[in-house]
Amino acid sequence: MVYAKDKVAALRPAVEPAEKLGEGLSRRIIRTNQLMSVALDIEGGPWKEPEPFHSHPHEQTTYVASGEVLFCSEGSTPERLNAGDLIAIPSGVPHSIQLLSRSARLVDTFHPVREDFIKKG
Repeated sequence: MVYAKDKVAALRPAVEPAEKLGEGLSRRIIRTNQLMSVALDIEGGPWKEPEPFHSHPHEQTTYVASGEVLFCSEGSTPERLNAGDLIAIPSGVPHSIQLLSRSARLVDTFHPVREDFIKKG
């Protein structure tokens, strides 16, 4: 994780190792005191169905840097998103994705910072 506390900081994938979250899923995080961006790399698609819904109190935007996903939110028609697309998720809205391509890179931005993503200790 890169933390830009008192100065400008850059996240470079060649230097900053990815945090492995599970089979075919890894992330890199950059943040300030109030804002967090997460580069999420997903492999192993296409998936047969979406992930289970989840929600959180954070506002979120997601930029599809590569690949194709189906973005699902409770009570809305699923959105097919391709590289270059961007979606906004209000606080508390249940949502999930389904990977439609072999792999994808999503860039999630959260406000406030997702403290649950920060390793303690």
